[in-house]
Amino acid sequence: MKIKARDFVEIEYTGKIVDLNQVFDTTDKEIAKKEKIYSEKMEYGPAVVCIGEKHLLPGLDNKLQGKETEKDYEFTLTPEEGFGKKSAQLLKLVPAKVFKQQQIQPMPGLEINVDGMPGIIRSVSGGRIIVDFNHPLSGKELNYRIKLNRVVKEPKKKLEALLKIELNMKDIKVELKEGKATISKQFPRELQDNIKKRIQDLIPEIKEINFKK
Repeated sequence: MKIKARDFVEIEYTGKIVDLNQVFDTTDKEIAKKEKIYSEKMEYGPAVVCIGEKHLLPGLDNKLQGKETEKDYEFTLTPEEGFGKKSAQLLKLVPAKVFKQQQIQPMPGLEINVDGMPGIIRSVSGGRIIVDFNHPLSGKELNYRIKLNRVVKEPKKKLEALLKIELNMKDIKVELKEGKATISKQFPRELQDNIKKRIQDLIPEIKEINFKK
């Protein structure tokens, strides 16, 4: 079956930084352990994504459309197709007092968070501290090996995948019966309305959505 935009697809993948020949992301637990990137916080195994809805890097989203399920593919992404080019505008001078307030001893290579933005300290010279807020993989050419298992048809699996990816809700309970979905979590009214609209837009089989604790 050929994949098209808005299809929910079960995939397995391994991503590698080309110039370093280094794996940085994978759905395979054994590969993660072998490459020393395994994390107990991560979920391993096949993942379900919606094609064309920014659940994947832009280059992958585009390249997967038109491909067939039950096949393996390998793609190389340019920086523009991946995490973007490095931007000099994202190299910022951060006052030393910011680090003192957080009781951080600044040093090159240290990963930090400033006002909700993750960054890496590039240089420290007196009170002049340069922080790089570019994504760590910006400017990198990436290689992906991807297995397209199947197009997901079950509305409940689609809903669970959508909530997991877009709301980072991994352990939420979902019930679905006769087109009526019940999500075991409460949200502010405005957010509930946005969630309902998003769900019904991508999963039209779901006609009614309720939230409860």
